[in-house]
Order: sequence, then structure tokens, then C-alpha cells
Amino acid sequence: MKKPLTYISLFSSAGVGCYGFKQNGFECIATNELLTKRLKIQAFNEKCKYESGYISGDITKKEVRQQLLKELDFWKEKHKIKTPDVLIATPPCQGMSVANHKKNDEKSRNSLVVESIKLTKKILPKYFVFENVRAFLNTTCTDIDEIDKPINEAIKYNLGGNYNILSKIVNFKEYGSNSSRTRTLVIGVRKDIPNITPYDLFPKKQEARTLNQLIGNLPSLKEMGEVSNDIFHSYREFDQRMLPWIENLKEGQSAFENTEPTRIPHRIINGEIVYNKSKNGDKYARWYWDKEGPCVHTRNDILASQNTVLPSDNRVFSIRELMRMMSIPESFEWSHIKTKELNKLSELEKKAFLKKEELNIRHCLGEAVPTEVFKSIASNIKKVNSNESLSISQIKSLEKEFKLNQTDNMVGFIKSNFEKYSLDNIFLIAEHSNSERLNTSAYFTRKDIAYSVIKNLPQLKKKKRIRILEPSVGVGNFIPLLFEKYENKEEVILDLCDLDSNSLQILKTILSKIKIPENFKINFKHIDFLRWNCKTKYDIVVGNPPYGKVTKNKELLDLYKFGAFNSNTNNIFSFFIEKSLRLGNFVSLIVPKSLLNAPEFDKTRALLKKHDLQKICDYGEKAFKGVKIETVSFLCASSNSSNDKVIIESYIKNTYKEESKEYIFSEEFPYWLIYRDSSFDTVVSKMKLDVFNSFRDRQITKSITQSTGEIRVLKSRNIGNNEIKEIDGYDCYIDKIDDLAVSKFYNESDVVMVPNLTYYPRASFLPKNTITDGSVALLTLKNGSRLPTKQDLEFYSTEEFKNYYRVARNYGTRSLNIDNNSVFFFGLLK
Repeated sequence: MKKPLTYISLFSSAGVGCYGFKQNGFECIATNELLTKRLKIQAFNEKCKYESGYISGDITKKEVRQQLLKELDFWKEKHKIKTPDVLIATPPCQGMSVANHKKNDEKSRNSLVVESIKLTKKILPKYFVFENVRAFLNTTCTDIDEIDKPINEAIKYNLGGNYNILSKIVNFKEYGSNSSRTRTLVIGVRKDIPNITPYDLFPKKQEARTLNQLIGNLPSLKEMGEVSNDIFHSYREFDQRMLPWIENLKEGQSAFENTEPTRIPHRIINGEIVYNKSKNGDKYARWYWDKEGPCVHTRNDILASQNTVLPSDNRVFSIRELMRMMSIPESFEWSHIKTKELNKLSELEKKAFLKKEELNIRHCLGEAVPTEVFKSIASNIKKVNSNESLSISQIKSLEKEFKLNQTDNMVGFIKSNFEKYSLDNIFLIAEHSNSERLNTSAYFTRKDIAYSVIKNLPQLKKKKRIRILEPSVGVGNFIPLLFEKYENKEEVILDLCDLDSNSLQILKTILSKIKIPENFKINFKHIDFLRWNCKTKYDIVVGNPPYGKVTKNKELLDLYKFGAFNSNTNNIFSFFIEKSLRLGNFVSLIVPKSLLNAPEFDKTRALLKKHDLQKICDYGEKAFKGVKIETVSFLCASSNSSNDKVIIESYIKNTYKEESKEYIFSEEFPYWLIYRDSSFDTVVSKMKLDVFNSFRDRQITKSITQSTGEIRVLKSRNIGNNEIKEIDGYDCYIDKIDDLAVSKFYNESDVVMVPNLTYYPRASFLPKNTITDGSVALLTLKNGSRLPTKQDLEFYSTEEFKNYYRVARNYGTRSLNIDNNSVFFFGLLK
């Protein structure tokens, strides 16, 4: 039996928004609300499976948090869940809301957001959803580190290491609510969940109904205090002296627009008229029939609140009308007595019930997330959870069955099977088949990885029209994400380049099956990007360039190198970086991690440093499906900037932090150190660095070694901490070394041996009558350095040095050769 999807809800009020999760079959593990009277409404709707799941109290209190975590542990034990699927948090917003004119110092209240962050960080649900007012992200809170900062930064730097995060300010009227409600949604997807992005969870757009369509069929209420057959559709009473203020208003008018003095909201003080103040311009205001409903505020019970007067009746909106505006289904209950039974009460009994409960209900409505908005998110989570990526073996089976290595067959397959497979799987099939046909490595850019490349791209808010270039588009993995990122631009010109015409044909077929936004104009360019004489300047260049080296075609290589800043490499991606920087105002590319440290990219790094390098993201080996290659992405603005900070994001360390460029890109070291920290600096302070040259043999292979002989050939496993290890069946020998480059170290003194390709460094001196193969680096002193001692070599085997060395190698796994850059970090103790 499939386990139900689960969630935890914080600051959940009456549970109006979460009801959308219940409608989608989610089980609530625990729900927290400060006020018991609102928590009871959640129980009336059977939100939690167990009574212990309803947790009343202040979540900042240790005992309340422990109660919630205890309930989670209970579910882990009883229902065998590893973690909740979703954590929802809608913390109080009084300090942020434009409707609150008494904000004063609300930092401590806004820091309730930090409680949501802390619990998310501790629980690590698969997804999280934060919802709040428009000003949410820019509002100051007191973060976990006790430093005041914008909420946006608190979320990014605490959760960005574990989650891909999307923050958007939207009007809920476009996403399932039937009232205008501008809010901030923050959605996070845990990074270990492949091929899912926050865009996949974001509520789908829906056209809002007009107020007339929404509530026009409800009976008109003309008599003050009148209750209809539906107890929640009633005429809320107000001071009769206010009636003249609103009775003659037309749709869209406020009582402050009346011309007769007695009809303008006022008080009589000492016999004189004192007019009320209208701070927002929408108090005592009549709404429109032909528009969606107004924003529902907590004080929706009074005329003096914002846009609370009906277009026709002289009253505020009823609870039922507000429920429809907030897309709350009639099945939602406000009392332990079912609505059906409440409607059977006498009029006096109904009024008694409303006198007791109405204000609480109305306040809950004003605090709520429209049910339909969360229902859409819950539905999307169900959908992505049910979508499974095809395995490589499944894709190969399809390739064989349908002969997909032939372009015409691939095009036909997409046309015939597009509805059968998810778009992600279509991309996987197309890209793998394309790679097989082109005889290149199958580098599948996971959708979540592609999202991490584009998520920090600027919105370019001041520009209505933008141009974007994808220099090596392949089958177009980035394109749907760009559609989402720039959906609100007036016009986006998207130029898609590729050297292979068949790739472009496949891409065109895929795009013909999906809805291209009307604001996007796509141009396909069958060209070699590096040889393209392009004069156009682009706002953004983004993509995943090819990584191969040009080794056989010298004429082509000369063309690529012509005018290149870095002509010391044959690797294509370096040339792509240079040209992208010339063409784009902002460049975001995913490239091999060797960019960070390899000597052949020294000049490429120098070029990037001349620009405004804004972010580096380290994926380790996690970026591509089925391929063991380390990659990073970077975001760089082509212009110089006074910005002295760079974001370092790591899929390896699950971190997202801001660092000083001067610190990370320090000229003290031979390359960039994106994980540099104080512990690393402590080890640096103990050693004199840059004292060795490095040599590794490239000639000794199994074909020239033997089990016995005159000269022993030491290999990496022979190297211990100031010792040589004897290993049965491992040792090998050679008789003649005169023609080998390594012979120059034979019987030389003070040559240090260090195993290559390891995070467990150890060292020993090269013994007499031995040499080494390429699995060992030989370190020899530069001029002017003192001789190494056994104490120096002993230090290389300490935990302190090992941790330092990981940082020195940027936690790489595939690029651990000890070369003339990395040998810098083997020093001598001071």
C-alpha cells in the first residue's frame, strides 16, 4: 500500500489554506497555532489523524517545539516515514503588512519567521511552502545568528544549501483565489530530489471570477441583522448613524468622496464635526460587481476597513460571501456543530451563535491563505511525486525498439508519444539518443540542476524587452525554465544555437508540442557558436557548453584560439566562456570543475575575475545522470562592479553562503578556494607554502614492469607515513630506466613521495634503488627552501592537514592529480 503524503503546518490559524492539502489526501502530522479557539476549527475539519497532532502554544517555546518533534518521531516509528513531504509556514505578518499603521518595532514579531526556518532546517521536509504579505522578503528579522537582516537573506543563507528556492510576489486572484490578494510565496525543493523544481510546485494560473459570477446567486440582504437560510450568509449589524455615509455610494466610491458634510465619515466632538482620516483611501468603500472580490482583511466585519461594502446592499460582506472570495468550499466547517445542523436552528439561536463566533471566523478569514491556492500546490506535489524518471536501461530499450538514433525516428517518436511521457522524460530520451548518435558523452542536465543555473539570473526589472542566447542548446533542457523565469516580460527574444542540425530539428519538434508563451520569440541558429560572427549584444547568455578537447583538427583549433585570451587550452568550454562574456551582459554556464584549479585555466580564471563574478555553484558529480564528471556553474556580469561579495553554493557541503571575493580569489594561492575557512587559514599559518616542485611519471606501465628486477617501482599503496609498505602481489620492478624521465630522481636525496589522487595524504622519502610510477607524485625542493624533515612529512598524515587538504582541493573527487598548482599546498612547518 502506498504511503500517504504528509505535512506539518505552522502558524496555521483555522487551517483554511491547509484544507486544500486535505482535499488532496495529505495527512497532517502536526499543526501548530497559538490561539486554541482557531486550532479547534482545524479539529472540526479533522485535519490531523491523531488528537496529539493539534499543538496549541507559542512555537518559540522549547516545550511546544518538542511536542511537535515528538509527534513527528511518532509518525516515523508508526508509519515508517523518513521525513514529512511538506512543511507549511504562514507566520504572523502585522509588522510587514501595508494595512498595519501601528508597526513600530516589529523585528521580534517578524522573527517568528526564523522559527519556521529553524524547524525547516531541523526537519528537512522534501518541500517547504512559506506564505506572507508582499513586503515579506524585504522585512527585517532577527536571524538565527542574532543578526538583523532581510527575511529573504535569512531564508537563502539558512536553507539555500539544502533547497532550491523560488520566491515570487503574486496576486492570488490569478492562482485560484477569487479576491485580489497580493502575497509572497516562497517554495523550496530539497536538492536530493532529482528533476523537480519549485516551478513544478507553484500554483497554476486560473482566471478569477467576477464578484457577480461568484456571489450574485446569493440572496440580497436588506434588513440589518437579517439571517438567511444559510447561517453564514447574514447582514452584520453596524451603527445606524453610518448608513447615510454609504447608502448613496456608487461602485468604486468611498464615503470620503461624498459632498454633503453629514455623509462624510465623522464624529461629533463638543458639538463640532471632526472628520475621520482615510489613510488608505479605501475605507467605507463600495466594491464592484464586474471585478474579482477585494482583498479580505482581518477587520472585514466593519465598514471602516478596506473595500468591505457590497456593490448593492448597504452592508459588509457576509461570511459565506467571504468564503467564496477565499475559495473555501462549503464542506469546510466552522463549528463542532455541522453547518447543516446550524441551519436548522431558529433565527434567535443563529444570532446567538453568530454573536459568539462571527468575529473569530471573520478574523480567521482575513488571516487565511485561499484554499484553492494551497490545493493547487498540493495537487502539483502529488503529480511530481507520481512522475518517475526513466532509467538508462529503459531509455536504451526504447532506443533499440524505435531506432531512435535516427533523427526521423526520434521526431516521429516524440510526435506519437508526447502525451505518454512527461516532458522531463522526453528530454531524457531525446538527449540520450542524440548523444548516442553524435558519439559524445551522455550528459543529462537534470532539471533541478538547470534550475540552479538560472535561479540567480537577474529579473532585469527595468527592461520590458530582453534578449537571451543559448550558445549550445542541444535538445533544450533550459528552455521551459526560461519560459517560467521571464513570463512577465513584454518580449523575450530567445536565440538558440547548435552546431548539429538534427538537434535543432528534435528541439523544434518538442517545442511544437508545448505551449510557448506569447511573449517569447524564438530564433533557431544552425551554427558553430565559436565561429559565429555575431554583433548582437545579449542581456543573458545561459547554457551548458560542450566540454571536449579539440585534438585532431589543428585548423579548427587555430580558429578557436584566434584572439582568445586563454590560448593555453584545447578545451572548448573555455572558448565558450570567453565568447559568452563578450556577447552577454550576464553569463551563467555549467562547466567542468577543473575551471577552479587546473593550470590550463589560469588565464580563464583571471579573465572571469576582471568581471563581476556573482556566484559559483559546486555540483560535484551530481549534475549529470549516469556520468561521473565534476561540474560547477557560475554567474558573471560582464561589467565591472563595486560588489566585493560572491555567493558560493555547494551540493557537496549543502551550503549557500556569501564570501568576500578577495578572500576566495586571493592572490596568495595559485587558484580559487571556494571552501576556504578559518581552519584552513590556521594550517596555512603553520607552514611555509610553495616550496616544492612536482613530478609525475607518464611512461611506466604494466607492459614494461615485472615481478622481479633490479629497480623497485613504488606505487601509491606502498607509501605510508614516513615508511614504505610491503604488499604481497603488489610490488613490481624494472631493469632499465635510462630512457625514462623519472630516472633523474634515482638515488637523489630529499625527494618526497606523496600518493596521487587521494584525500588521505601521507609522505615518505624516496629510498635508494627505487623509482615511482604515475600514482605517486615526487616533490623536490625549490631553491632557497630548507630541507624537509620527518616531522614535516608526519604533519601530512594528521587529521588537521587532511581537512586542510580537502579545502585546498575544493573537495574535488576527479581532479586530485598533484600538479604544479596543487603542490603549492604541501609546505614545510615554520
